[in-house]
Amino acid sequence: MAKQNIYDNEVFFKEYSKLREREVNANNLFELPTLFSLMPDLKDKRILDLGCGTGERCIDYLNLGASKVTGIDISENMLAVAMSKNSNPNITYINMPMEDLDSIDEEFDVVISSLALHYVEDFTGVVKNVYRLLSDGGIFLFSQEHPLATCYSGNGDRWTRDENGRKLHVNIANYCVEKRNDSTWFVEGVQRYHRMFSTIVNTLADSGFRILKMTEPYPTEELVHKYPEYYDLYHKPDFLFVKAVKQ
Repeated sequence: MAKQNIYDNEVFFKEYSKLREREVNANNLFELPTLFSLMPDLKDKRILDLGCGTGERCIDYLNLGASKVTGIDISENMLAVAMSKNSNPNITYINMPMEDLDSIDEEFDVVISSLALHYVEDFTGVVKNVYRLLSDGGIFLFSQEHPLATCYSGNGDRWTRDENGRKLHVNIANYCVEKRNDSTWFVEGVQRYHRMFSTIVNTLADSGFRILKMTEPYPTEELVHKYPEYYDLYHKPDFLFVKAVKQ
């Protein structure tokens, strides 16, 4: 079955780009700060970035001391931006889906993936390849959409609200049904794959990884006071982070 490449849908890519250009968004407020708080020492390290997008993080990794960065992404749109705006002699960009990692025969010290693995059907295959590509003691650090976000497949409003429209709690359905859920985000038919917490952890453990840290970022009281719309995250965090080591 063909892998979806939603970021090469022109409507989706245009709207997504507008979202990322906004200074206040969930990526800037929660995802990136958490990712870098979990980052290992990158000095002289060889980095593989799965789902590197437009390459900003690849540049960041070099600035943190990495000796070499390889970024892969399925999207030609993303990589066109990466190569025009974030090129560097020590960065190699490859246009390929991460499910095809078995075609890479190279060793890395750190593998990082930011908000991409929920688009992957064969999570087990990707994890096994990451383990194969990592040096002994190497770190696998990734973020993905939270399982409480990917499981929803019901109809109607995602939230139960009071008479004033205030969100009281999130509506969850089919958490234990692991499957592809299609949703509308800028365009219809955006494919995400839902996996339970136990599947994520056990897949890593069964592949030989030891979990070092799991994090579900949520806002401080000060941030909610400044941006009240992010009170939602007290009900349901948007992101899950996992940091694991190859034993």
